Amino acid sequence: MASANPVHSEPAPAAAPSSLTSWVLAAALVCAVALAYWNSLHAPFLFDDTGAVVNNPTIRQLGSLATLDPPADGSTTTGRPVVNLSYALNYAISGDNVWSYHALNVAIHALAALTLMGLLRRTFRSAILRARFGANASLLAFLSALLWALHPLQTETVVCVAQRTESLCSLFYLLTLYTFVRGADGEPVDGQPSRRLRLVWLSLPVAFCLIGMATKEVMVTAPLIVLLYDRTFLAGSFAAAWHRRRGTYTALASTWLLLAWLLLRGGGSRGVAAGFGLGISWWNYLLKQCEALVLYLRLSFWPHPLVLDYGNDVVHSIGDVWCQGLCVLALLAATAWALCRRPVLGFVGAWFFIILAPSSSVVPLVTQTMAEHRMYLPLAAVLCLLVPTAHHFFGPRARWAFAAIAIVLGLTTAARNRDYRDLTTIWSETATSYPRSARAHNNLAWALQRQGQSNLANTHFARAVELQPSYVSARYNWGVALLDQGRGAEAIAQFEAAVQLAPDHADAHLNLGNALMQLQRAADAVSHYETALRLRPGADVHYDLGVALVDLGRTDEASAQLRAALQLHPGLPDAHYQLGRAAEAAGRSTEAETDYAAALRLAPDHLAAHRKLGLLLARSDRLAPAAEHFRAIVRLAPTDADAHANLGNVLLLQNQPREAIAQYEEALRLRPNDPRTLENLQVAREAAH
Repeated sequence: MASANPVHSEPAPAAAPSSLTSWVLAAALVCAVALAYWNSLHAPFLFDDTGAVVNNPTIRQLGSLATLDPPADGSTTTGRPVVNLSYALNYAISGDNVWSYHALNVAIHALAALTLMGLLRRTFRSAILRARFGANASLLAFLSALLWALHPLQTETVVCVAQRTESLCSLFYLLTLYTFVRGADGEPVDGQPSRRLRLVWLSLPVAFCLIGMATKEVMVTAPLIVLLYDRTFLAGSFAAAWHRRRGTYTALASTWLLLAWLLLRGGGSRGVAAGFGLGISWWNYLLKQCEALVLYLRLSFWPHPLVLDYGNDVVHSIGDVWCQGLCVLALLAATAWALCRRPVLGFVGAWFFIILAPSSSVVPLVTQTMAEHRMYLPLAAVLCLLVPTAHHFFGPRARWAFAAIAIVLGLTTAARNRDYRDLTTIWSETATSYPRSARAHNNLAWALQRQGQSNLANTHFARAVELQPSYVSARYNWGVALLDQGRGAEAIAQFEAAVQLAPDHADAHLNLGNALMQLQRAADAVSHYETALRLRPGADVHYDLGVALVDLGRTDEASAQLRAALQLHPGLPDAHYQLGRAAEAAGRSTEAETDYAAALRLAPDHLAAHRKLGLLLARSDRLAPAAEHFRAIVRLAPTDADAHANLGNVLLLQNQPREAIAQYEEALRLRPNDPRTLENLQVAREAAH
């Protein structure tokens, strides 16, 4: 928007564009968004999507009030019931299938673009801008909204499901402002302003602002932006704006009460991202935001490279960002001057800085100290200044230039969406573009480990830990990967570091116990299992503790833990199997048989249960059923030498020496020169003659 002096007169409205033209432009905008984001519908859940959707139990029943009570765990849904409700709608449509989540994200983005276009059209036709832009208001609004909608900087917000918080809040933000403008203008009915219609339009911004407060905290700035817009484009002064619409402003301000209640109700969990008390000072964070704000502006004009995660590092010396700091101070000073002398330019600058203020000022958000999704709505300020200014100076030629730019932006967005096609691609691209991000290396390593690329995964885990030695998740994930690789000693080192950094990390204690068990250190494992059980009671913890106690011969304690596991998870065959081991170790063979049989009822292919039960039956001379269990093992695991040898023993005892010989010979083929099998084979051959 170009600068102009305030105008307080009320000239006749410029001729409105035809309804058909408005619908055509709106349809073109929606189609452009759909084309740009069509290839994003099957991008997997990633990053914050796990807490927001995958592990969010409150979205499982759409009609339940639980959907309005998201988990108080500090995830992106905490204190944001409207977002949680939208996820519940998606879950009702497609469950864990990701397509509907992406489709709704794209629809929200398209609606936000349409609302922005409507707001800009009315702004360009306002008294202060009408003379300069009124005749081309619809086209300029369309071009501005089109560039905003297709800009690659928006891809993180649209493609990452969890960033719906940003786009949905922005939609309600824009609707608040748009409906306020409609109400303040007053819609003519039969040539006269309708008081009833005007009251309706002035009540809608309060409703949208209230919903926005339950969507994301950045909505806190909306009442201020509405007041500033009124002063700039409608009333001409703050005093006049307050005098004319004090009731609306009072109602808008009252929506802050809902936001305060949601924050307090969460017990502070929404503030887990804040770094106060975590060694992050407001000053260090502010210095980092100087770097961030300059980066955001650069990406607005040249969106490359785009980075999904910039990590959580901060700047410790003003000397590291003195140049960016001077740029930010200059822009702030220019905005302050313009608010007084060039209100339109001042409003554009204020839009940029005020909307970014909750995340890019002095309150440390240490989960991400920089994030491209924060530019979702502030980007409109940059583009809405650029488009009309260029059109003013270059006339119709600028339209064709912006049309070409829109095509390039759309193609770039579609290309960027392909980076999200799988976890390995997006995290590899992130780690390459911003190698300082420990989280990118950690997430890439985890994706590589799941693909079986263990060596490369270990390289990136090591890099994550090198960049951030106190990174608990990297330590824990690397420990899990090493445990899966059978490298128990190295896994123990990572888990021990994790529990030292985060003593209440239940899963780290649990897996440390598992690593110790892998090295047959059951006595050391027990204490960590007990800690995990205290922190997070669950069937898995009871079970693992029970197994360790069985190995230590503490059979009564083991049985108690295993039965607790079965009470929480009745269909757990391994718990029955371990109960059988405990009973057998205590000399209760009949009880052991019952538990092994229970394990096989739940898991007929449970090899260990077949083996244990077969041996118990053979020892009590129940040879026929024992043979059936050994035959089951041979069928399920033909290369199990012990199973062939045991079946041979039972067949020999059943006076079937020829069948026994075949089993002994197969056992020796699999395990040559086993002395006991050789001896039994000789006995079988003698019996066969």
